[in-house]
Amino acid sequence: LDALRSLHKACICVMITTDKVYSNLESGYYYKENDKLGGYDPYSASKAAAEIIIDSYRNSFFNPKDYTQHKKSVSVARAGNVIGGGDWSKDRIIPDVVRALNDQKVIQVRNPNSVRPWQHVLEPLLGYISLAANQFKQPEKFSTSFNFGPNKNDTLPVSELVTQSIKSWGKGTSEHKVDDNAVHEAGLLHLDISKAKELLNWQPKMNSEQAIEMTMDWYKEALDNTNEIENFTRQQIINYLNHLE
Repeated sequence: LDALRSLHKACICVMITTDKVYSNLESGYYYKENDKLGGYDPYSASKAAAEIIIDSYRNSFFNPKDYTQHKKSVSVARAGNVIGGGDWSKDRIIPDVVRALNDQKVIQVRNPNSVRPWQHVLEPLLGYISLAANQFKQPEKFSTSFNFGPNKNDTLPVSELVTQSIKSWGKGTSEHKVDDNAVHEAGLLHLDISKAKELLNWQPKMNSEQAIEMTMDWYKEALDNTNEIENFTRQQIINYLNHLE
């Protein structure tokens, strides 16, 4: 944001945070962009703090009302839990599932009942690009925040995500192993994406089951045919974009 202040030309900026920025009461409510921000745990709190800083810079230095003077449009994108090929990080559900399946081990599910807005990574990425394109056309109007997630009633508990992953893989087993001493994680989180649908003409093209299948297909290819994974990845992107037409 400071770098943006020193840039002496027009610029479109999309800042990516997370769906964890909301003060989540875990009530089943679908959070909208103007709902209260907060964080029970340090991760969520840090992201909410980032949003406060972004908003303060926007108000102070990149105010949409003064766009003709500073020529900067700053938006915020809040995405749900993304899945997709290429993620090998530790303590993340899909990479952990893939490693267990590939090693023919039992999948240990720590938070089986936690419900998340799962979506394939290509979905919010298209949303970010759509947001930037709209900012370019109407910088003052779109200098605001947007949620990107699955459609309502297309959220899954972690246990179902694992079950669907095993189904797509073709074999495997899991067991629930709840750790009472684990750090806090929200048990329920929903996003309202009506603003993105209405103003950006964006909406998810896949349901959770399709997103999981596409993700597991990528990992199977990566493990079985590593030399061709770049071409396979490109083809998945092409197939997704063709699905939009």
